[in-house]
Amino acid sequence: MPGQSTADFRQRLHADCSACAGLCCVAPAFAKSADFAITKPAGKACPNLRDDFRCGIHSRLRESGFPGCVVFDCFGAGQQVTQVTFSGRSGRNWRDEPQMLTTFPIMRHLHELLYYLSEALTLPAAEPVHDDLRDALNRIEALTAGTPAELAQLEVGELREQVNPLLLRASELTRASYGRSRPDHRGAQLIGAILRGANLRAASLRGATLLGADLRLADLRGADLIGADLRGADLSGADLTDALYLTQSQLDAAKGDAGTRVPAALHRPAHWLS
Repeated sequence: MPGQSTADFRQRLHADCSACAGLCCVAPAFAKSADFAITKPAGKACPNLRDDFRCGIHSRLRESGFPGCVVFDCFGAGQQVTQVTFSGRSGRNWRDEPQMLTTFPIMRHLHELLYYLSEALTLPAAEPVHDDLRDALNRIEALTAGTPAELAQLEVGELREQVNPLLLRASELTRASYGRSRPDHRGAQLIGAILRGANLRAASLRGATLLGADLRLADLRGADLIGADLRGADLSGADLTDALYLTQSQLDAAKGDAGTRVPAALHRPAHWLS
């Protein structure tokens, strides 16, 4: 992120729907379920997408049976593809440039990695790996400037395999600074688990399934939540002040209240307070 402050760089990784062509409403496939009221194949526009590429039911997605849309996060990939990757061409939407739809998921993977790398670089205890993290971030940032053809050639899985050990090391260094008690629940199946008031400070919950879990009043400070499924989890009164790798979409998928403490870079979802 040469020449940019960390705050400015991370702002780029937030979705700006006004600068996108509704790519998340077209590119992904989804099946009728608790998350989506209908089945939609990949590459077909959602019937709720308007001609101006904005969602016609955005203000009532949950009530309309589309909570899955509420919690989807493109990490700013939509505006990157629309405004940068295809900038200067005759058409700037997927109708004129169908290749946007295949480029979008690749860019989303890259931006997600950038989000986690930029998060790791804010962790003081991870200073021993900051140089490696910064090198990885700059390398992936350069890839986001590629042409559609160059992006199509990327092996996203290989990039994740290169980055994940760095993110894990940053997590380990940071969680170690909290002391010895660091519960390890990596990949744990904790669906509906009763964890009210649990001491999960500096715990590893990487990839854990916490669907519908009761985490009211739980201490999640310094907990590694990368990839954790928090859909329907109750975070009322929980403390996630310094939770690692937490995303806004994870909070949006959960329940909470005015007493839930979240990292300064994130915000309490509106539905928590309604």
